[in-house]
Amino acid sequence: MQARMSRRAFLSGAAAMSTVGTAGIAAAVEGKSAQPAAGKLPARGEFVIRGAYVMTMDPTVGDIARGDVHVKAGAIVAVGADLKAAGAQVIDGRGTIVLPGFVDTHWHMWNTLLRSMAGDKRELGYFPTVATLGKVFTPDDMYQGTRLSAAEALSSGFTFVHDWCHNVRGPDFAVANLRALKESGLRGRFSYGTPQAHPPTETIDLVDFERLGRDWKSHANGGLLDLGLAWRGMGAAPAPIPPEVYRKEFDTARAAGLPISVHVANLRSRAGQVDALAKANLLGKDVQVIHAIWITPEEIQSLAAAGSSVSLSPYTELRIGFGFPRTGELLAGGVTVGLSVDTTVLSGNADMFAIMKAIQNVENSQTENEFKLPARRVLELATIEGARSMGVADRVGSLKPGKRADLIMVSTRDVNIGVFTDPAHTLVEAAQPSNVDTVVVDGRILKRRGKLTAFDTGRVVGEASAALTAVRKRGNWW
Repeated sequence: MQARMSRRAFLSGAAAMSTVGTAGIAAAVEGKSAQPAAGKLPARGEFVIRGAYVMTMDPTVGDIARGDVHVKAGAIVAVGADLKAAGAQVIDGRGTIVLPGFVDTHWHMWNTLLRSMAGDKRELGYFPTVATLGKVFTPDDMYQGTRLSAAEALSSGFTFVHDWCHNVRGPDFAVANLRALKESGLRGRFSYGTPQAHPPTETIDLVDFERLGRDWKSHANGGLLDLGLAWRGMGAAPAPIPPEVYRKEFDTARAAGLPISVHVANLRSRAGQVDALAKANLLGKDVQVIHAIWITPEEIQSLAAAGSSVSLSPYTELRIGFGFPRTGELLAGGVTVGLSVDTTVLSGNADMFAIMKAIQNVENSQTENEFKLPARRVLELATIEGARSMGVADRVGSLKPGKRADLIMVSTRDVNIGVFTDPAHTLVEAAQPSNVDTVVVDGRILKRRGKLTAFDTGRVVGEASAALTAVRKRGNWW
């Protein structure tokens, strides 16, 4: 549980937030909306955020009503009240909540180029849309879709993304995706996946996958990015994957020590998939399963015993009709759970505040219990638990000395949030991406005063729109 603080401290912090605003910092630290050239990220500086309501998401440190966070060389130096930080630039944090950046655990970032294109007829649904248009993507289209996703991620308060790239049509496609991620400055994982409409009898390009692993240092962006496998698993009717194919893909990744991620039991007709994976020894701490909606209590026990995590994406699961996320049962069973965007083709946008609200509301509604899933627990799923599920909790997910400086500042002075009351409920129930004032990844300020510092958003949207027009023309999709 989070460390408690006194009622007097809480009310004092709330009162301060209701009356004061956010001041600026020196231009060298703040960054400019003039947008640097592609690939040029803001420098890491030394700064201290002062007077914020700090939610560390660490049980030993807890919340600090009028707290400071000192950052230097990309790391958190100290968290506390009235910190000494001689020479550091000062960011006035009054009127904001400071917390760890959001951790996305599964996102098909390339197909953000097809935002909200899943239609209202079967032939225009998500799967036929993505399969048909994905086949005519070029490497530049992959770059445009991923760059648009990355810009939205930062704008919305994500500091970690899991780019589940299931349209690697050749080595240059993977490189294009990675270029967009590197230019963004985001922390994350690139999971190498199968091209859209790839024959179930053929493996992914394992030669390229292994080459990418050997050369990963040149793509890792100074350790911000790691590599994984976006695995098809055993498949399902009408296109099961032969054992000699799915085993070869899985064994290649595991032998290289790379994490594996797979969609499982998203449909009622695919019930029993977790059990099949468990019996085939295809679960483990290195395996993340996605959705896991149609599972039994015994399968939950299998996931927990194996140490496999689960990624939930309530908006896409509800929109496409998969069913309801099994949040409470998974947590009660000891399974590590993270939250995800999945695909904006279905969800429309990347909004972790809305995702948290949906997770809480669905769970409380299904259990007919207003108090079943507390707001602070939901916030943990979006931060420290998400980091645990991705294997990066030793570096990010909470604010404590020694961890990397991945954090966000959320304004409490905006009309949809004011007045400031309980911080966890405020973030889960009231906040929106527009309230994200500042985003810091590895000590770099990538959003400040509501503006991205490393992206020309007009150019990003304009070039993505032009790319989509060309994709639709090539795919005869009008």
